[in-house]
Amino acid sequence: MFKLAELIRTHTDELAALVTKEQGKTLADARGDVFRGLEVVEAACGVGTHLQGEHLENVSTDIDTYTLRQPLGVCAGIAPFNFPAMIPLWMFPLALATGNTYVLKPSERVPSAAVRLAELAMQAGVPPGVLNIVHGAHDAVNFLTSAPEVQAVSFVGGDPAGKHVAQRCAANGKRFQCNLGAKNHAVVLPDAHPRATAAALVGAAFGAAGQRCMALSVAVFVGDCSAVVEEMKSLTKGLVLGDGAAEGTDVGPVISDRSQARILNLISSSVAHGATLAVDGQEAVAKLPPRLRGGSFVGPTVLTGVTQDSPAYGTEVFGPVLLCMQASTLEAALEIVNASPYGNGAAIFTQNGSAARQFVSQVTCGQVGVNIPIPVAMPYFSFTGWKGSFNGALHFYGKQGVEFFTRTKTVTASWKAVDSVKKQRAQTSFPTSKPV
Repeated sequence: MFKLAELIRTHTDELAALVTKEQGKTLADARGDVFRGLEVVEAACGVGTHLQGEHLENVSTDIDTYTLRQPLGVCAGIAPFNFPAMIPLWMFPLALATGNTYVLKPSERVPSAAVRLAELAMQAGVPPGVLNIVHGAHDAVNFLTSAPEVQAVSFVGGDPAGKHVAQRCAANGKRFQCNLGAKNHAVVLPDAHPRATAAALVGAAFGAAGQRCMALSVAVFVGDCSAVVEEMKSLTKGLVLGDGAAEGTDVGPVISDRSQARILNLISSSVAHGATLAVDGQEAVAKLPPRLRGGSFVGPTVLTGVTQDSPAYGTEVFGPVLLCMQASTLEAALEIVNASPYGNGAAIFTQNGSAARQFVSQVTCGQVGVNIPIPVAMPYFSFTGWKGSFNGALHFYGKQGVEFFTRTKTVTASWKAVDSVKKQRAQTSFPTSKPV
């Protein structure tokens, strides 16, 4: 793992270029994609302390009990298109570090970064056959979720595919962890710093063209936050839409023409339902150079006056669209956030410690930010999505990731003195710790 971490760090620019070429995100964002995955590899280097068992001497006379944490065997991962480097690195390094072999299926849309990572792993000393790459779509997924050799499956992606994976794994007796869709909210109180809050909202909403499961897609403004809104609109209009491989680009294309059409339809239908197009992303598309026209571009878009029955609010847009809602009180804002079927993350922007504490306590999301828009913790912790954003029992990486890739064996050992063994009688009653 130490050597793999070193190689990934050395080849960051190469990996980022592969990500940008196939996925379209900006080079800066692609470097972040690689780096956040590298952090998980570095955490896996110290996995030994999490593999320690427990030991209790003399639980009964001359009897000791201890536990061993052992690998499952063959594990598999199904990765999405939006983070071609980071998500595979969420999966196979920790699985290998805990003693398993691994089969990784990258997204068929963006396979190159995963293949290169596997090559680097072999260069780092991973033996042949320990890490394997399988390409394909539905048939590959169905194979991995049904093959009796596979003991556990990790999945990151959309709701329909994730539910399919969970159902097949459950039916076939496999462990599974599935990160699904999201609808992440930010609650903005009137005392929030206008410029800093606006910058945080814009960056979190439009990074990776909004194609993040932790993208901040909804801003709920409590009371008068007009200064934040105006700053936000100005910053959004200043973003550069274009070729992700060009330095200075802020927002690249979405993954496909089909995705583009879906996002634009959600925008137009939400406007038809009463939302206001505060920043029209099509204006940025119209300014693209001729060579980029016809690409899968959606400009950064801000919709205000959004309600819970707006089409774009009722689903995961997965595009560069920020929905703005209004609430009269913090309690009303919490009701909006908690009514969402998703629970990946939520954030609050305020200078009021009491309000922040109330929000942290009462919001029903697994990852909460206070003046932080994308509250994904360092990989010493786990990625703890709640509600419809996660299906399974144990989350990705961190201590829960170690538990996912291992199982506990409990050993009870009796080493009695010779004299007591000679006097031992057969005992047919259920054994207890009481002496016979």
